[in-house]
Amino acid sequence: MKIVENTVVKMHYTLTNDEGQVIDSSEGREPLEYIQGVHMIVIGLENAMLGHEEGDKFDVKVIPSEGYGEYNPEMTQEVPLDVFQGVDKVVAGMSFYAQTPMGPMPIRIKEVKGSTAIIDANHELAGQNLNFAIEVVSVREASEDDLKPYQQHHCCCKDSGEEHQCKCKGEGHEDGECCGGNKENCDGKGGCGCPHHDEHHS
Repeated sequence: MKIVENTVVKMHYTLTNDEGQVIDSSEGREPLEYIQGVHMIVIGLENAMLGHEEGDKFDVKVIPSEGYGEYNPEMTQEVPLDVFQGVDKVVAGMSFYAQTPMGPMPIRIKEVKGSTAIIDANHELAGQNLNFAIEVVSVREASEDDLKPYQQHHCCCKDSGEEHQCKCKGEGHEDGECCGGNKENCDGKGGCGCPHHDEHHS
């Protein structure tokens, strides 16, 4: 079976940088399992996996724009050391999670200067080519249970006179029913609690 969208793939991999240094590998471990098409792996590698099948061995070079992005100097910031409460000694290379409006964001300590530290929110592999050596171990069609965690709730909105109503097909809603604000997560104004509502209906 070939790798297509919504197939479950198991693969062994070795990731190296352009200098040949091994960054990560599944050697000695269980193969990595992912679902094709749901972006569980970097897009450059996911695209390169299409069409391959069990037993295939091949190399892939993923450029930064299809990996972890280009390095952005604006994602660094100097902060006082006292923001790291409960940490006896802050040193370069440490990793933390910063609370942001978008949720927890991983940051690394890039440098310590006296009473301040330079924090870096870029991914540690940002700006680097990713060189993968791949071996496809198995390919199978994804089941409904496999895909369920990655399925988004979508809503369909329509104008009805002066009122912009939301017609939802999610859990707790009748198919195509206008909930009028009476169902959980619905506001009766075109919003049904879907986190991508504005994106879908702009």
